[in-house]
Amino acid sequence: MTSPLITPADLAALDGATVLDVRWRLGGPPGLESYREGHIGGAVYCDLDTDLAARPGRGGRHPLPGAAAFQGAMRRLGVRGGRPVVVYDDAAGTVAARAWWTLRYFGHHDVRVLDGGLPAWIAAGLPIAKEVPEPVEGDFTARPGGMPVLTADEAAALPGRGVLLDARAGERYRGEVEPVDPAAGHVPGAVSAPTTGNVGPDGRFLDPRELRARFAGLGVGEGVEAGAYCGSGVTAAHEVLALEVAGLPAALYAGSWSDWVSDPSRPVATGPS
Repeated sequence: MTSPLITPADLAALDGATVLDVRWRLGGPPGLESYREGHIGGAVYCDLDTDLAARPGRGGRHPLPGAAAFQGAMRRLGVRGGRPVVVYDDAAGTVAARAWWTLRYFGHHDVRVLDGGLPAWIAAGLPIAKEVPEPVEGDFTARPGGMPVLTADEAAALPGRGVLLDARAGERYRGEVEPVDPAAGHVPGAVSAPTTGNVGPDGRFLDPRELRARFAGLGVGEGVEAGAYCGSGVTAAHEVLALEVAGLPAALYAGSWSDWVSDPSRPVATGPS
């Protein structure tokens, strides 16, 4: 299996890749400001809210963009179908994973996440640039369906035959706090699996063996149908990425909790299980 991750040294030696800076934080500051202060040379800024999602609505806070809109955004950023893409952030891959997953979903076959992100790049002694490149128009063609997805109804049914992982912090899963969405709790039957458990203290992913052990403890192994959700389909992509590193396929409930609670008829569970 080709790893969906790339090290700083391997990225520095990689010729011809399109590099996307996907820094973003819930509540700000805007990632574009951080990008302008310094980024990997040649990287182009990719905005989570406008390039990797449709407008907030019934489908959640970060619904999947339509194929035409995503194709237009990626072409503007210089993405080409026959050229590798590397994505990074400064948040242990929790945002960059959304770019990885969305590109994969829309049919790009060579996308990798910089393991450890910008902090790992800097720790490796590699240079930072401030010049903002002008990307050459790309030719990427978006074809949806490259990664498995779950609707709300499919997410509701999954715990009956497989495992639905909730990638949010444990206190949000338990319903103790909800800083963004109108209701606190989790999808009934889902298992708490915060994305913080996918990485080590340095923000790099655990090795495949350690990740397989982690997910086995959560009930996910070979032949087990798995899915993941979070608040709005961003950090859940990190869960899917970690599962792929472990060699375990999983579907993404892209609308996630923000979509789930948009329908008041859907049940909400609270507590530790």
